[in-house]
Amino acid sequence: MGDSYFYHLTRHPLEHTLPVLLGKARQAGWRVAVRGTDGGRMAQLDETLWLGAEDGFLPHGIAGGPHDADQPILLTTAPEAANAPDCLMAVDGAEVTPEDVKALARVCILFDGNDGAAVDRARMQWKSLTDAGCPAQYWSEESGRWEMKSKR
Repeated sequence: MGDSYFYHLTRHPLEHTLPVLLGKARQAGWRVAVRGTDGGRMAQLDETLWLGAEDGFLPHGIAGGPHDADQPILLTTAPEAANAPDCLMAVDGAEVTPEDVKALARVCILFDGNDGAAVDRARMQWKSLTDAGCPAQYWSEESGRWEMKSKR
């Protein structure tokens, strides 16, 4: 069973935080699926990743291409990712199940702390996962740096 990490974004937007976390996941040798809820948003994140710093290049693709299985990072809206990920990063309220946590090394749930609906959704996901016995950590950047605030 893996771990679920909840990232409460209050100081930096997803477009800043996601590449940092993807870089750390790739350093760990993990293949990653970024699961969202909207194809247009996945296209925006794709562009953000392509326009990142050259020294932080993150090889990736959007699901639906001929080489999905080969992508180290695959952006998708589907519940299953063709790249056999070790890590799932759920954004924009994408569904995460206890089965996801049990099957993967890590599941990261990134949510906008300035959006009340996103915070409520993350709380429901926390409860659902911890009630199912999944280990969970809650991380906040409120102080200006990432700090673990809760662990179950």
